[in-house]
Amino acid sequence: MDFFAHFKIWVLTLCLVFQSGYGFYLPGSYPHNYGIGDTLSVKVNSITSIETEIPFSYYSLPFCKPLEGVKDSAENLGEVLMGDRIENSPYKFKMHTNETDIFLCRTDPLSGDHFKLLKKRIDEMYQVNLILDNLPAIRYAKKESYFLRWTGYPLGIKVQDAYYVFNHLKFTVLVHKYEEANVARVMGTGDGSELIPTVGSGGSELPGYMVVGFEVVPCSVMHDAQSVKNLKPYEKYPSPIKCDPTTVAMLIKENEPIVFTYEVTFEESDIKWPSRWDAYLKMEGSKVHWFSILNSLMVITFLAGIVLVIFLRTVRRDLTRYEELDKEAQAQMNEELSGWKLVVGDVFRAPTNSGLLCVMVGDGVQILGMAVVTVMFAALGFMSPASRGTLIIGMLIFYMILGIAAGYVAVRLWRTIGCGDKKGWVSVSWKVACCFPGIAFLILTTLNFLLWGSHSTGAIPFSLFVVLIFMWFCISVPLTLVGGYFGAKAPHIEYPVRTNQIPREIPAQKYPSWLLVFGAGTLPFGTLFIELFFIMSSIWMGRVYYVFGFLLIVFILLVVVCAEVSLVLTYMHLCVEDWKWWWKSFFASGSVAIYIFLYSVNYLIFELKSLSGPVSEALYLGYSLLMALAIMFAMGSVGFLSSFWFVHYFEVGLKNFPAPSVTALRRTILSFGAEMNATLHRMGGISRMYFVHSVLYEDRMQGILRVSCSANEPLKVMISGAPAYGKGSQCELIVKKVKARLEIYKKNAESILSTCSNIMVKIDGNHQKEVAFQEIGSFLSQVQKDKAKLVKPGKCFQVLKFLYKFAQGLYL
Repeated sequence: MDFFAHFKIWVLTLCLVFQSGYGFYLPGSYPHNYGIGDTLSVKVNSITSIETEIPFSYYSLPFCKPLEGVKDSAENLGEVLMGDRIENSPYKFKMHTNETDIFLCRTDPLSGDHFKLLKKRIDEMYQVNLILDNLPAIRYAKKESYFLRWTGYPLGIKVQDAYYVFNHLKFTVLVHKYEEANVARVMGTGDGSELIPTVGSGGSELPGYMVVGFEVVPCSVMHDAQSVKNLKPYEKYPSPIKCDPTTVAMLIKENEPIVFTYEVTFEESDIKWPSRWDAYLKMEGSKVHWFSILNSLMVITFLAGIVLVIFLRTVRRDLTRYEELDKEAQAQMNEELSGWKLVVGDVFRAPTNSGLLCVMVGDGVQILGMAVVTVMFAALGFMSPASRGTLIIGMLIFYMILGIAAGYVAVRLWRTIGCGDKKGWVSVSWKVACCFPGIAFLILTTLNFLLWGSHSTGAIPFSLFVVLIFMWFCISVPLTLVGGYFGAKAPHIEYPVRTNQIPREIPAQKYPSWLLVFGAGTLPFGTLFIELFFIMSSIWMGRVYYVFGFLLIVFILLVVVCAEVSLVLTYMHLCVEDWKWWWKSFFASGSVAIYIFLYSVNYLIFELKSLSGPVSEALYLGYSLLMALAIMFAMGSVGFLSSFWFVHYFEVGLKNFPAPSVTALRRTILSFGAEMNATLHRMGGISRMYFVHSVLYEDRMQGILRVSCSANEPLKVMISGAPAYGKGSQCELIVKKVKARLEIYKKNAESILSTCSNIMVKIDGNHQKEVAFQEIGSFLSQVQKDKAKLVKPGKCFQVLKFLYKFAQGLYL
C-alpha cells in the first residue's frame, strides 16, 4: 500500500471521528408519546428498606387498591431474581392536566395485625417505590447548599411514641413536547418512529408529550374520615389540602381508617427523552473514582518494575550467561548451583489434588469471562437500569455460553498435568459444570428458605427454581461438555523439561509459605477497595450505580495486578527451591477474596449499623460470601495461568542451556578422584602418626591428640568419644576406629567414582541417556541421605551435581 493510500485512510478516519452526529441512548425501551388527556397509569414496585434488605409486596400493607383489581406486570427473569414485584396502582393522571385535592380511597379500619405491621414497617424505614412510564419516582430534599435525591418515599415517620403515615402525595410530572421533525434525533436512526402515536382520537394532529421526569413529595395530612365516606375514587376532596412536608398530622390508630389523597402537576422541561435518566444515573465524586484508578496504576507500576527486574536482571541474565559459556569456563564450573536453577526437574511435577485445581481454574475462567463481557456491555450502555433485570439476565446468559471456555481450559490443563487418559475428560467437564454452580445453588437455596420464611417478594418462586435448574442442566452443562470435548482433542501443552522421578527435598523455610500467600492479596485489594465502596453502597444502600466505565478500568487493573503478584510470588518460591508453586500461585491472587469478605464484614459493622435482625445479616453475609468465592475463582485463575506461562517461559530457556563438554566432565571426575585419594592417604598417615606418638610419648599424648584433632574434623569426632588417654591400648583402639572409618570413606569414594565411570560409559556411547539421567538423580538422593559416610561431602555434591547437569543437558 503506497503513501497516498495510507493518507486517504487516515483522513477518512479523522472525518469519522470528528463528524457530528446523534447517538441514541439505549435505556431498554422506546419513547412513548402521549396526547393531551391521555391516561397515565402509575405502577408500584416492592417496598424496600436499607434496614432489613428484605423486599415485600406493596399490597401487603393496608393501602388503596385499583378498582380493576391488583394485576402483576410482566416481569423478566432478572426482575424476579432481584426481588421486584411490579403491580398496577390506583394512581392515574391525565396528560398535561393539573389536578389537586383528589380523593383516592378510604381504607377499612386498621385491624390489630395491620396496625402492628404498619408500625413495624415504619420502624424499619421501608420505602414505597412508584413507577411512571418506566421512570421511578424520585424525591428531592435540600440540605444546606446542595440537593439530596432518593428514589421512592418513606411509608411514614415515628415521632416520639406516635406513628404518622404519609397519606397525601404531591406529584410533579416533567414532560417534553414531541416534535415530528426531531423524531430521528430522538430515536437515533428513526427506527420505530411508527410506534409513536401522534394523532388524537378525532383524527386531527395534536401536540404530544413524552414523560422525562417523575417527582414525588410525601405529606402527612389529617383527613376527616367521615366527610369522605360517600366520595368515590378520583373525586374532589371537600376542602383544600395543604401539603407541608415539614409537618405531620395523620396519626395512625387501631380500628380507625386512613384516607389517601394526591395532587399532580405537569411541567414542561427542556430535558429530552434520551437524557431523562441522567437525574438517576448521575454519580457524585468522580474525582474519587479517578483517585482509585491512579492508586491502582501506582501499584501496577511498582509490581511491573519488580517483574521487569526478574526478567531482565535475573532470569534473562542467567540464561545469557549460560549461553556464553565456553569450554574452558565449563571445565571450571564446579560451584554448587543455587536458586530456581536447582528445581528444573521438579517445577512441572503434578501438584496434589491436581484434578480439583483444573476444575477451579476452569470455573474461574468462566466467571472471569462472564464478568469482563458483562461489564463491557454495561459500559457501552446496553444494560441500562431503565431495562430492569437485563444486568442479571446478561450475566446468566454469558455465564452459560462461556461454559465452553471453562470445559476447554480445564480439560486441556488436566491433560497437560497428566492426571489421566483422554477418556476422563467427561468426568472433568462434569465437575467443572457442577462445582461453582453447585456452591452458588446451595448458598442461594439456603438464603431463599430464609426469604420464604419472611414472606418476602425476594424469595425465588419454585417455578423459577425449576427454570434455573433446567437452564443449568440443559444449557450450561452441555456447553461445558462441548468445551471439554475440544479440550480433549487439542494437543496438551508440552513441558520443556523432563520431570525427575524422585522429588527434590524442599529446604526448611524460616517463615511458612502460606503467610506470604495470604499477604499477597493485599496489593490487589488496594486497587479495588475504593470502587468496592461504591458498589457496596449501590447494592445495600439503595443507590444507583452506573459508572461502568470506571468499573471496567478498575477491573482490568485488578487482573493485571493479580497476574503480577502471582508471578512475583512464584519466582520467590522457586528461588528458595520450593517447587510446589501450583496451588500457591492460585491462592496468591485468589486471596484477595479473603480481604473483600473481611471488608464486607467491616462494611456491615460500620456502614450498615442499622441493619436489623438475624435474617437480614444472614442474607448480607451469604451474598457477600458468594461474591468472594466468585472473585477467588476468577482471580485465582488469572494468577495461576500467568504463573504457568512464566514458569514455562524460563524453563524453555533452561532447556537450551549448553551441556558441559565430555572433556570437562572427565577432568572434573579425575581431579575429584585424585583429590579423594590424596585426602585418604593423608588421613591414614595422620592415624599412623598418632600411634607412634602414643608409644614414644605417653605422658604427652593428650596434648598431641588435641593439636592433631584440630586439623581433622572426622578424627576429632572419633577421639572425643574415647576414654582417658595415656595408655597404648587406648590409642590402639582409637587407631582401629579411625581405620574403620577410613575404609568406609574409601569404599564410598570408590563407589562414587565407579558410578560416575559407569554413567560416563553410557553417555560416551550416546545411548541410554534417560537411564543415565535417572541413575544420577537416584544416586544423588541416596548420597544425600547419608552425608556422615562421606569425606568432604560438599566436594562430592559438587561433582555429582555437575554430572547431573551434564546428563540433563544431553537428555533434554
